[in-house]
Amino acid sequence: MKNELIALKQLSKSGEYWGLWAGIDLKSCDPGFIRSADKVKEFVAKLCDKIKMKRFGECVVVDFGDDPKVSGFSMTQLIETSLISGHFVNQTNNVFLDVFSCSYYNPAEVAEFAKEFFKAKEYKLHYKIRK
Repeated sequence: MKNELIALKQLSKSGEYWGLWAGIDLKSCDPGFIRSADKVKEFVAKLCDKIKMKRFGECVVVDFGDDPKVSGFSMTQLIETSLISGHFVNQTNNVFLDVFSCSYYNPAEVAEFAKEFFKAKEYKLHYKIRK
């Protein structure tokens, strides 16, 4: 993965790159953290600082969903170079994050940070270059 991330970083500087999307699926997170709008907002602020993304406007966190399979917080944060979003599922304590940016960031670093912050037992990382 290290060589692939180096190649991604080089591609981001080539002009043939529109952006990088990462989807991070966190499993068995701390229930108190994923049910706290303040913690979700704290995570977003710290993540943006960590990956050097400028926040645009406030982080929006909304609690909704009548169906227990999907109920929980949903979050969006516009960033100068695109968007961070996520859904926090109460029933399973799982979190599904998406980070898209035209500026390079390390998706593995984001996944590890999210895992530690939300005290997840494990995660699955997906990422894709957009050209």
